[in-house]
Amino acid sequence: MTALNRSIPTAPDQVQHMRREDRKVLFASSLGTMFEWYDFYLYGSMAAIIAEHFFSGVNQTAAFIFALLAFAAGFAVRPLGALVFGRIGDMVGRKYTFLVTILLMGLSTFLVGVLPSYASIGVAAPVLLIVLRLLQGLAMGGEYGGAATYVAEHAPQKKRGFYTSWIQTTASVGLLLSLLVIMAVRSLLGEADFLAWGWRIPFLLSVVLLLISIWIRMHLNESPAFQRIKESGTLSHAPITESFGRWKNLKIVLLALFGLTAGQAVVWYTGQFYALFFLTQALGVNPNQANIMLALALLLAAPLFVVFGWLSDKVGRKPIILTGCLLAALSYYPVFQGLAYFANPALVTAQKTSPVVVYAHPQDCSFQFNPVGTHAFTSSCDLIKAYLASRSIHYRNQASPAGSLASVTIGDQHIVSFEGKDLSRSALARRSEQLHQDLTAALHAQHYPDRADPSRINYVGIVALLTFLISLVTMVYGPIAAMLVEMFPIRIRYTSMSLPYHIGNGWFGGFLPPLSFAIIAASGNIYVGLWYPIGVCLLTVVIGTFFVQETRHNDINA
Repeated sequence: MTALNRSIPTAPDQVQHMRREDRKVLFASSLGTMFEWYDFYLYGSMAAIIAEHFFSGVNQTAAFIFALLAFAAGFAVRPLGALVFGRIGDMVGRKYTFLVTILLMGLSTFLVGVLPSYASIGVAAPVLLIVLRLLQGLAMGGEYGGAATYVAEHAPQKKRGFYTSWIQTTASVGLLLSLLVIMAVRSLLGEADFLAWGWRIPFLLSVVLLLISIWIRMHLNESPAFQRIKESGTLSHAPITESFGRWKNLKIVLLALFGLTAGQAVVWYTGQFYALFFLTQALGVNPNQANIMLALALLLAAPLFVVFGWLSDKVGRKPIILTGCLLAALSYYPVFQGLAYFANPALVTAQKTSPVVVYAHPQDCSFQFNPVGTHAFTSSCDLIKAYLASRSIHYRNQASPAGSLASVTIGDQHIVSFEGKDLSRSALARRSEQLHQDLTAALHAQHYPDRADPSRINYVGIVALLTFLISLVTMVYGPIAAMLVEMFPIRIRYTSMSLPYHIGNGWFGGFLPPLSFAIIAASGNIYVGLWYPIGVCLLTVVIGTFFVQETRHNDINA
């Protein structure tokens, strides 16, 4: 009798206890995956700092968006990693595949910590950074499917949701670990040293986690279900072709993507990363304070991953995931408005009492995203909007006649911009500085704050709202691994489940922060970026409700 068969109870009402071997599998898989998420999310947690060191050759708004895109680049290649390592995992084995992925992830993260900045080697710095992010994305593309498949194939029939939910905690725990390490180093070194060079230390520490993870995973045995089909000679020799070249399976892949993982992904990234960026960039909360509040919310909500995984064994995976997506779509706007009210009430009051309106002809205003620095935004409209975007000022657009200079009203004050296209660099700098001074004085006169006032922040309210957002994350993410595993046959499971997961999380979720902030910079509305995750969630609810079948009773040994 195999280890898998021994773990399945002989009667439905028999109390199932986790065996020592099962605990070892869960601990080793979860710990290694947590370390990989720690490596992956260090970058996202310090995107603003990395923007200063590696993208300093462009304006501030473009630099931050470009830093977010470099963060997203790691997500962009995750589907490719899913194909490469999924194929290896289905042909060679689960254990050895995610030994390779953790080695690739750990080394790439360590190298970020020693990479020279833009000031040292110029444009080569962001290029090399993106290369390392791509390598991280390839590794993550192979990691998750292997860990989820490995644990599920060890789990008892009626406890797959509970077992795999421990893997689901690792993404948030990895994020929490990255935040805690960043806060500790920041506190020990002080803000100046941390910003100058101390930010590299958390990346360098990843080599320690890498060695621990490799040692742990070397002591694991292969998945018993995979070992069985390997010994019987029924392994797939072309898992990619079987997974995506045959409509019967491709249809399930597409349903898994649009009816499950797309919505799950945007809920995950909105509830954690987008919320963090919103607090620090749009609301001006001190990054260390924002990290502490998010860390507290993660600690409070993290147990719910396991709760919803356990509950999915009782009531099904599908209703929990789709309910989480629906609640997210209905609540995001009021929750983020609440974050603004609790984090920066002075800003909210100023926006209501002294609204900002930009008057310009639409053709004079550019979409101010130029990551390679080849275009200077010098129109009268662009000069105003670039400043307002850098200050995260909420404004409304009003069309003006063609040929007129752009202007802005801030409360009862009216400021006219200038056309900078034909000015010399020095003249443009002088005029821009004067415009910035006039705009700053007008904003101060109307009581617009430069940053969030720590004495007026409602910390309890923010933590409560963040905890709610992460609770939605646990609803959609806790049961997803078990459901994806149960949707596909064992011989092509690693490949088939990995691709929709990583397209959903890598593309729909990973591009959420840069896309949303680019939309905000163009529109002037700090809430308009929320329409992207809301729309994706509603799409998932509709497709999932009518076309995706429940899976908790599926036999995963088939």
